[in-house]
Amino acid sequence: MKILVAISNVPDTTTKIQFTDGDTKFNSQGVTFVINPYDEWYALVRALELKEANLAEKVTLIHVGLVDSEATIRKGLSLGADDAVRINAEGPDAFFVAEQIANYAKANSYELVLVGKETINYNGSSVGAIVAGLMDLPFISLATKLELAGTKATIEHDVDGGVQIVECDLPLVISCAKGMAEQRIPNMRGIMAARTKPLTVIEGSGSSALTSVKSYALNPGRTTCKMITEDNLDELVSLLHTEAKVI
Repeated sequence: MKILVAISNVPDTTTKIQFTDGDTKFNSQGVTFVINPYDEWYALVRALELKEANLAEKVTLIHVGLVDSEATIRKGLSLGADDAVRINAEGPDAFFVAEQIANYAKANSYELVLVGKETINYNGSSVGAIVAGLMDLPFISLATKLELAGTKATIEHDVDGGVQIVECDLPLVISCAKGMAEQRIPNMRGIMAARTKPLTVIEGSGSSALTSVKSYALNPGRTTCKMITEDNLDELVSLLHTEAKVI
């Protein structure tokens, strides 16, 4: 069985966010990029565990991005993935990215596609579902546990008030959440091996982006807090009418 793991290139969580071109573009100058943690810690590591248990023969990374993202891809290879594919396109929205992944997965007959539950830059949580839809495959979201037995997968995922256990035949697409696996740190042997592992670059294809960004805005952060004593309810009611805002 072959596993395809989609990884995204995202700003490090300590990055100071800035925008350019009239707040229509993210300013990437001087920013350190990393593998999206949900892709790395849960989707990729679980795929590697399945391979180590002889339940999969190959783990391939796929990323939609330009050449400046290859350092991030090599980090994934250093953790133990066998090879990687970079779709040479900027990835303007979730549908475009998902379509590139789906096209490659269909053309190369991957039985299992794993993605992180969301990216930490946009938090859209939509790529996995779109990939499954385009491939006409079952999709399990927010999976916290995955076991394989032959061509059948048993998945646990969080639902309101508890955990649901699902059985599904391969092939399928899964988005991975906390609990799926534990974070790994690449060792020196893995880092050295990653330098020579195959990284194939292919051009993007398919539809244009379905959405566009009009503008970005920074979170305003915390504002001052007015304290109202319990015996001054009239002032509280007045402030709720005149100053309170619904967000």
